[in-house]
Amino acid sequence: MDLDPCASMQVGMRVVRGVDWKWGNQDNGEGNVGTVVEIGRQGSPTTPDKTVVVQWDHGTRTNYRTGFQGAYDLLLYDNAQIGVRHPNIICDCCKKHGIRGMRWKCKVCFDYDLCTQCYMNNKHDLSHAFERYETAHSRPVTVSQRQNLPRITLRGTFQGAKVVRGPDWEWGNQDGGEGKTGRVVDIRGWDVETGRSVASVTWSDGTTNVYRVGHKGKVDLKCIMEASGVVTGSYYKEHLPRLGKPAELQRKESTERHPFQHGDKVKCLLDVDILREMQEGHGGWNPKMAEFIGQTGTVHRITDRGDVRVQFNSETRWTFHPGALTKLNTFWVDDVVRVIDDMETVKRFQAGHGEWTDEMAPTLGHIGKVINVFGDGDLRVSVGGQSWTFNPACLTAYQRDEDANLMTTENTKESKSTFISVLEKLLSQKAELDNPGRLVIEAAHGNAVKVRDLVQKYPDKVDIKNQGRTALQVASHLGRVEVMKILLQAHANIDLRDEEGDSALHYAAFGNQAEVASVLVSKGANTDLLNNAKCTALYVAVNKGFTEVVRVLCEHNCDVNFPDSYGDTPLHYAITADSKSIIEILTEVPNIDFTVQNRPGFNLLHHSALKGNKLAIKKILARARQLVDAKKEDGFTALHLAALNNHKEAAEILIKEGRCDVNLKNNRNQTPLHLAVTQGHMELVQLLVSEGCDVNAEDEDGDTAMHIVLERQQLMSIMAEEQEEGSSLFSKLQASGFLGNVELNVGAAIACYLAQEGADINYANHRGKSPLDLISDGRIVQIIKNLSQKFRMLQENEEMHQMSSDDNQKTQARQHRSGVQPQFRVHRPAETHGRTPEPLPADGGADHLPYLHRQPNQTGLPVWTQFMHQVQQRPNCLSHLPAGYSGQDSDLCLRVALPLLSPSQNLPCVLF
Repeated sequence: MDLDPCASMQVGMRVVRGVDWKWGNQDNGEGNVGTVVEIGRQGSPTTPDKTVVVQWDHGTRTNYRTGFQGAYDLLLYDNAQIGVRHPNIICDCCKKHGIRGMRWKCKVCFDYDLCTQCYMNNKHDLSHAFERYETAHSRPVTVSQRQNLPRITLRGTFQGAKVVRGPDWEWGNQDGGEGKTGRVVDIRGWDVETGRSVASVTWSDGTTNVYRVGHKGKVDLKCIMEASGVVTGSYYKEHLPRLGKPAELQRKESTERHPFQHGDKVKCLLDVDILREMQEGHGGWNPKMAEFIGQTGTVHRITDRGDVRVQFNSETRWTFHPGALTKLNTFWVDDVVRVIDDMETVKRFQAGHGEWTDEMAPTLGHIGKVINVFGDGDLRVSVGGQSWTFNPACLTAYQRDEDANLMTTENTKESKSTFISVLEKLLSQKAELDNPGRLVIEAAHGNAVKVRDLVQKYPDKVDIKNQGRTALQVASHLGRVEVMKILLQAHANIDLRDEEGDSALHYAAFGNQAEVASVLVSKGANTDLLNNAKCTALYVAVNKGFTEVVRVLCEHNCDVNFPDSYGDTPLHYAITADSKSIIEILTEVPNIDFTVQNRPGFNLLHHSALKGNKLAIKKILARARQLVDAKKEDGFTALHLAALNNHKEAAEILIKEGRCDVNLKNNRNQTPLHLAVTQGHMELVQLLVSEGCDVNAEDEDGDTAMHIVLERQQLMSIMAEEQEEGSSLFSKLQASGFLGNVELNVGAAIACYLAQEGADINYANHRGKSPLDLISDGRIVQIIKNLSQKFRMLQENEEMHQMSSDDNQKTQARQHRSGVQPQFRVHRPAETHGRTPEPLPADGGADHLPYLHRQPNQTGLPVWTQFMHQVQQRPNCLSHLPAGYSGQDSDLCLRVALPLLSPSQNLPCVLF
């Protein structure tokens, strides 16, 4: 049995009590919903393998069996929160494109699908049996008809529920303070990553924001009262899958041969955690197997149990679950394939396999033909008249009976009855000579002569429809320019829309027909016409990545500022997709408004910073630099967003080209530095500090960045030296000479770095706690103290240099005015008024000792400052300094002397 890795247990899944439940009302009663927040693992004393920890919406948190001792306590209600999506499937009831979560397909009606919400709310005929698909790749499971089955009402954090801050709350007093209540406005997805994973909440003070309810396994809210008079939904308990029983993969069964044969080239492309789970009972797991994920191997043999023995080099062989492997030479010349439509996945797979360019975007989701198979398994595929080199992992075999919706994207909705299948029907129809419906068929074939004859014979039928489309719409999509011109001359309705609200211009955009679009707009087509999904032709072209169509529409003054139902403009979408050529075009449109905010409140610069889109940031700053410090409703600037999301290069552009204020605070009094340290972003912390941010700025709780990073360091358990991102920061700390053999995690390393850069280690927050109060490891306390002392000493040295420089300038000015030539004197020890100074050793090696031994200080300067002054004037007084030391390297001098001054006897004396 091949298990679907995407259907395995993951944090974020929403669950209800299941068939083996025996825990009373721990869940607050049947129908209450919870979130999986932890997956059990072997060796864990609290959460063993085949168990999970669930955070119930009403506050209880405990673990449950998901196969442990053969029992299943939970049912999976929704998996949209982990990103499950069926890209080319539309719910035939609510018309939402790309069903999120489980898909329900009618076994009686042809091509009829429902999303979980519509299925559970009794849409469609209750006497019809359905198939349940847990993911886009899982094998369907037949469920009985819903008629006469009991339904259970959902309870928990849904629209209308009354909530307070929950277990994972980390948003300060955004809710108005501990115990303040709010009302859930709606449940939505987080950008394009997950579905139904966050809740929009309006608090009692009127502020509204979104909070996690499953996103990445976090629960920010606790439900204290269910919605009154609002139907939150129901579910059929008998139709939900048991949590812990992964669905099987849709794999074509073969009684003749194993899917892999000796000599096949294969790769494992799974996440480590998923592979580890799949390996149980299929050769087992060895941590070293992780090193071979993504590497090409050769099938050595098939084991008696059907597992695959793969050889990676002359010495290394591993046994894999067959479902964990991808065959690289699955496709052959002339095979018909479909390019998967997930751009980020394709980009990742293309690395080292032909690479990715923006010009490949139009191929996503489209059908092509294999024209060459390379020795390394990569394929040359012809799509839409152009050929590209693809990693075979980016392709799926095309089957005639599958839904061939070639014109859909994440945000562009289209009818489930796809236009490609419509074209196939049109092209296969036998036209009757006297049938005016023949016009659409001839237009599809591009028969200009016959089209002219038909419009002359049936002038009043120029807009007749066949399969729901007019001849002009079909010709526009297929690029039949001559046919289209004939139809327009015959007065075809240029803005006539089909059942989905698409006009001929929409069809031209879907078909990537720039010339057609140019002709249509020159003939008066409405460029801003909205289809039923509230999308203009420009939205379609942007989402499909059709650069030339976008260019044509922009040149003809289409509205680039018009927001869709989510408040996003076309440029918002282009930034998300990182379509560079389209970003270039849209940002050059003279009347573009960069201040337009989408529904979450992101203007275009905010959105660019959120996504880390460097090109968009540069282009926007070039035209609207005044937005660089603009704040969202929550006080976040673009730099806050870049810092929070670890977009270092984006932050650099905002600081150096945008000249933003690095110390601006959001509504919680947080600077970008506060946000960077909360996430352990080491390089961003260095950038902000190097650009002059205030390392002692306090947030609404009085916490500095050092407080925050020390409070959260247990969440940053990765060793700093193992982090490629923080290698330069760790190197700077090592260069201080204070670390010794102490290992620092990311949190401690950032704290040490902040101390070295001047953070006040004694700064008390509103609770009266200093950063040092938050450290339990005495070794780290001492390191931080030493680094802080080093900073203070360097500061004093700089002040002394400045004082000395100022005095010299004044003296020279007086001598210049009086005509006296300057004289240079050698510094000599001052008179001791009756006391005999200690004799100096012959080599002068302890010239600094009199001052350190508290002998009279005649200058009035601090002891350390006098010592530094002595060393810099007579560097040879320290015999252990390197030859040729000029006296100006105060940092070197400091590292030599600091251990001598340290009150601790445990510190090493680091001499250079």
